[in-house]
Amino acid sequence: MTTSTRGTTRVPAVLVLEDGRIFRGRAYGAVGETFGEAVFSTGMTGYQETLTDPSYDRQIVVATAPQIGNTGWNDEDDESDRIWVSGYVVRDPARVPSNWRAKRSLDDELTAQSVVGISGIDTRALTRHLREGGSMRAGIFSGEAIGAESDLVARVQAQPHMKGASLYEEVATKEAYVVPAVGEKRFTVAAVDLGIKGMTPHRMAERGIEVHVLPATATAEEVYAVGPDGVFFSNGPGDPSTADGPVALMTEVLERRTPLFGICFGNQILGRALGFGTYKLKYGHRGINQPVQDRTTGKVEVTAHNHGFAVDAPLDRVTETRFGRAEVSHVCLNDDVVEGLRLLDQPAFSVQYHPEAAAGPHDAAYLFDRFVSLMEGQRA
Repeated sequence: MTTSTRGTTRVPAVLVLEDGRIFRGRAYGAVGETFGEAVFSTGMTGYQETLTDPSYDRQIVVATAPQIGNTGWNDEDDESDRIWVSGYVVRDPARVPSNWRAKRSLDDELTAQSVVGISGIDTRALTRHLREGGSMRAGIFSGEAIGAESDLVARVQAQPHMKGASLYEEVATKEAYVVPAVGEKRFTVAAVDLGIKGMTPHRMAERGIEVHVLPATATAEEVYAVGPDGVFFSNGPGDPSTADGPVALMTEVLERRTPLFGICFGNQILGRALGFGTYKLKYGHRGINQPVQDRTTGKVEVTAHNHGFAVDAPLDRVTETRFGRAEVSHVCLNDDVVEGLRLLDQPAFSVQYHPEAAAGPHDAAYLFDRFVSLMEGQRA
């Protein structure tokens, strides 16, 4: 359990990794203890969007940018109704936020939402450690929660692994809701919420799409009850190998040949529906500066990522599936990880990253237009 405390800059804190590595610093945000998978994000900006992204559920996020909190916290940029990260690790917190939109400091918001963090540690050394050893279980302990090192390491090692974790239902909406089209309504889309970010239906609404956001447990009957021109599967946390329900739903959508678009977790769901496997990456891709090539055009995009799992599909050939031919449409230029899939014989595609890109970049915004084109083609 955590306890919220203001003025935590003098309160000691420790970050404990499952392999026994310990970093000492100061409390940042709430004082207490928390557990999660330690991962690093390379974004230089957009920490508010990162912290409120449901895909970070049960993860302790390490910010590689050396100073965090400069722009404070505002009431407009949240991607959901709460902070989802388990903990936050920063090197140098801004002493005073400086932005005309800021309503309060990042430290204040972390405290208000009982998010335990740590500051004043060498985040570069920690990031190098996670790159070499891989993302791993961790705990942050501050104030009276600090105990004997051996006990803290044992408690971290007793935590569940991210591999095998089923989390998407924890973060998804429990009730359906509608995001109306901006301007003239052109299409209706059923969006299956597996951890959706608020900007995603907004980007579709900007294109004249009325978006019906449905719970992760939605059935095919509930999806088609809204009369969709297309179906969207969102991002989300956890291991895609546990998502049998969404895979079954997507299979039904593919059988009906409804235009389909998936991102992040949705890309992994499409991979499974097509018969491909998934696997856990050593340390994943997280940040807003990841280079991806769209193999259909040859264009290279700078993209926003947050994933620790990937699809295992061949890069060098077209694959025959039960739904026709499929190919890898996008690939990460850093490590050749599959970043997108598309079917060649029916209107369905997916990418492993965030085309809504809050807080940027916007290189991949065209993917929403590609989805619109699929729906236009189906209607014609």
